[in-house]
Amino acid sequence: MLKTTAMLLQELSTYANPMAKIRRMVHDGEIHSVVRGLYETDPGQRGYLLSQAIYGPSYLSFEYALAWHDWIPEAVRVYTCATCGKGKKKRYETTFGVFTYRDVPAGAFAYGVDLRQEDGYGYLLATPEKALCDLIYTVSPLKNRAGLRRLLFEDLRVDEQVFVQSKLNDMAEMASLYHTENHRLLAGLIREVIRHEQRD
Repeated sequence: MLKTTAMLLQELSTYANPMAKIRRMVHDGEIHSVVRGLYETDPGQRGYLLSQAIYGPSYLSFEYALAWHDWIPEAVRVYTCATCGKGKKKRYETTFGVFTYRDVPAGAFAYGVDLRQEDGYGYLLATPEKALCDLIYTVSPLKNRAGLRRLLFEDLRVDEQVFVQSKLNDMAEMASLYHTENHRLLAGLIREVIRHEQRD
């Protein structure tokens, strides 16, 4: 269970020195520091359940979400999260894993994100279509659709058949919220795929 310093101080208010008691609880392994002001009672807790509590508002996206949805073959060891309006990247190295946070446009932030529940924890996870839109937002501007194809299917190793069978219209709609050249190219690629599928 996650607990903040404020929660623990309330629980330990009968102690003469509640902060000293918190330090002893950490030392004795009763609670485990996640980041400053945040503790977890379960030392084996899965990191993705903690990601929103560490820094927010945020949701799991980018490479982590693409791997979760089996869009890319590599396992991703870092919990990659999207934020908005923060203006800078954040990285936290904790005993529960490494967490990174980077901005996406505010206008795109709330779309394509699912709320999931597990073991009494709630966490937010991007759909694969949203995670891909978020990821190409972080990439330097591409020159053409061929460059986008190389990025997606060679560099990232996105499964092309999975891409073709995804929610293409949803992805195109989300791509329009980013207002970048990369997303304009993505929308063009989606139209090309849809035309090809309609001919078959």
